[in-house]
Amino acid sequence: MAISSQSFSISFISTRNDLTHPTRPLSRVTFTHFRKTLTRSSTRRFVVTSRLNSSKSPDAGGSFSPDNGDVPYELHHDLSPQRRRRGSPVFVTLPVKSVGSEGKIWRPKAMMLSLKALASAGVEGVVVEIWWGVVERNEPRVYDWRGYRELVVMACMCGLKVRAVLAFHQHGTEPDDPNWIPLPRWVLDEIDKDPDLAFSDRFGRKNMEYISLGCDILPVLRGRSPIQAYADFMRDFRDTFRPFLGVIITGVQIGMGPGGELRYPSLSSQKLNLARSRELGEFQCYDKYMLASLNASARNIGKREWGNGGPFGTGSLMQNPERTEFFRNEGGSWNMPYGKFFLEWYSDMLLLHGERICREGETIFRGTEVHISAKLAAVHWHYATQSHPSELTAGYYNTFNRDGYLPVLSMFSKYGFSMCCSCFEMQDVVMRKINPDCSPEGFLRQLLLAARLCDISLEGQNFSTDLDDDAFTQVLKMSKFYSNGIERRPFSFNFVRMDKKMFEPRNWDRFTRFVRRMSDGNIFRARLNSVGSLRLKTTVAAEVGLLFQLYQYS
Repeated sequence: MAISSQSFSISFISTRNDLTHPTRPLSRVTFTHFRKTLTRSSTRRFVVTSRLNSSKSPDAGGSFSPDNGDVPYELHHDLSPQRRRRGSPVFVTLPVKSVGSEGKIWRPKAMMLSLKALASAGVEGVVVEIWWGVVERNEPRVYDWRGYRELVVMACMCGLKVRAVLAFHQHGTEPDDPNWIPLPRWVLDEIDKDPDLAFSDRFGRKNMEYISLGCDILPVLRGRSPIQAYADFMRDFRDTFRPFLGVIITGVQIGMGPGGELRYPSLSSQKLNLARSRELGEFQCYDKYMLASLNASARNIGKREWGNGGPFGTGSLMQNPERTEFFRNEGGSWNMPYGKFFLEWYSDMLLLHGERICREGETIFRGTEVHISAKLAAVHWHYATQSHPSELTAGYYNTFNRDGYLPVLSMFSKYGFSMCCSCFEMQDVVMRKINPDCSPEGFLRQLLLAARLCDISLEGQNFSTDLDDDAFTQVLKMSKFYSNGIERRPFSFNFVRMDKKMFEPRNWDRFTRFVRRMSDGNIFRARLNSVGSLRLKTTVAAEVGLLFQLYQYS
């Protein structure tokens, strides 16, 4: 159906299951009826009426009549031509625990005021991480979407779009971490029974951030494989949020590994920082499932002795790669027959894992009009060496004479995925003061050229939240490296992340200037009509900052 008018409204009838007691009948949740008019010119409204059930979706294109006592509420979202602008839209990633471990929005008042401030600054929308360990926390196939559903409604009320990140990994390093979000309890119970469901390095150290991809298709999770569990989660998300998909929820990023990135947990994503940007990483291939695959691959080529574990001579985490037998530039075994065999197997296993999830995601979200994406890790701290050791241990077989990213991006292109990657604010001249082998700009240029070659859309992201004017200028520079040309390629930016520092006056001024610059000088039309009588952006930002301080909201 073509929409030629300047705005439309969406009317939803909301009901939701009591997911704590799934056998009970549906309980009604009603929202205050409201109507906001975004434009004063003649309009035409596109009305969608639907129930928001947790796992049972209406027929595609179907609607329900509010003749059963439900109270409707209307959400208006502006699609006026003014917002179809040149430049690149900016999204802001919400705090990790926007929805807490019990499925409730953390500090709703601070959240609503924060969303209003973001809308007044002209951002396109927000990025919401939806945690497996929160939604399906207690029992398999019992999903609690309540907090996230309310958060999406709040964003919509403020005129913001939503990018949902389906996060199948752990966040934080330990339970004392204020942002600790583990894998679902029932998954942890299965790992306790079979520790080999977790990744393991040569020292036997287990990594609980993400389930080992060696058991991707094995029924190790109470009769389901990990891939089936991820697919069931995606399917229930689609059915629950179907009325929002393609209208409010315009993007879905599917987590594929630690930190949501398609990689091995060679470096703990929870401890990555600039001071640790010399680490080589550890190969994660010592659980029984990964070893079984390695052994089978070695036997297939008649080299049984190559299938007993990972490479020798990889050194210690902080060792100079030139002093290791495996990673050194001249004569390193990474460039010998055994090294090539192992690295091909190791990277192929990661690629196969990504393809399995891409296939499921493309099938599940087909026809919903949402953009699907996946994230790659920005592992750049030994990019100036020949062997690129930290990339190899992360699963990217990328060396000075081999492009390890083109196969991954070709896979994304095959299934219609966009790519997300961080470190857009980093500069070689700064990072090489910490590690002379580091080159975030060189890494990013290679990745962006591969993305252009594969003709896929790109989502940029920052690594550090401490951004000054130089960092924002660097983001603009790298975004233009990708998007400028004869054909203007789609590019957007995810700012990571909203916290109390963001709303400090100087930082807020920098951020709002950055949003305007990303629009190629076209000042975004602040959607003030969609957020009530909001007028003074600086005043609102100051109030939000005060709320963050009072609540210690991070």
